[in-house]
Amino acid sequence: MSIRLDPLQTLDLDSTLCCGQAFRWDKHGEWWYGIVKGKAFKIRQRSNRLEFENVEIGFLKAYLGLDDNLQEVYSQIRKDRHVEQAVERFRGLRILRQDPWECLISYICATYKNIASIKGMLLNLSRKFGDKVTFDGLGFYTFPTAEKLARASASEISDCSLGYRAKYVHETAVTVHEGKLELEYLVKVSYEKAKAELLNLPGVGLKVADCVSLFSLGKFEAFPVDVWVKRALMRHYNLHFPREFIRRISDKRSLTNSEYGRLNVFGREYFGGYAGYAQEYLYHYERMQR
Repeated sequence: MSIRLDPLQTLDLDSTLCCGQAFRWDKHGEWWYGIVKGKAFKIRQRSNRLEFENVEIGFLKAYLGLDDNLQEVYSQIRKDRHVEQAVERFRGLRILRQDPWECLISYICATYKNIASIKGMLLNLSRKFGDKVTFDGLGFYTFPTAEKLARASASEISDCSLGYRAKYVHETAVTVHEGKLELEYLVKVSYEKAKAELLNLPGVGLKVADCVSLFSLGKFEAFPVDVWVKRALMRHYNLHFPREFIRRISDKRSLTNSEYGRLNVFGREYFGGYAGYAQEYLYHYERMQR
């Protein structure tokens, strides 16, 4: 199947799927293969045409955020030459609408890990606790439910190379399985409320809460700050911060909550209601400069 993208549906599929916001996509030749909410499918882009198999059009449009008005996004976030360069290079990069449960566990696992390691942990979890799905001659695994992980022991989860994160994953699974937190409810509340609820979960700090808010709950005002975003802010937006603050955090891998908060508030106030989009462009642009 295929759809033709209209001029308002600018899409850079490669950047969207490889920019570090989701971890269970792999490219084979021209095709991207992934499994989302138990459905394995493949997709590729040829100019302004999107070709795909084994998935419905409506689901795909929602997942890729094709209804987001990127022209409006760009008009709000293009505040300076640096972010303009990031937008021009990766024009069409979109924020995915990930499953909140999978996104939450993914970012708990992501703490202090690179993308390859995160992908490995999530694959191990899915192999051990998910169900195998075959599509196009390839094997995929559904993401384990909260119930599956809640009923497992922390040691069983740790066997998936999660290390200390296993305890957090298990405790979070118990919380969600027992209904103490309804993740879909967080889609309906404000960014501040959703973030506060997420911060009550074990293993969820400020960055994880912001990532989950942005990449699965549709809170575009969220502005996650990791080492790449911090580096971009220190290099290109240093005039907005006191010199002593810049000196103190420039060489630090970890930020205190206060330091994170300062960078986070700057990003949200400077870029506005689509700060999360600005963050992802800055993040991907900074990584690609290596």
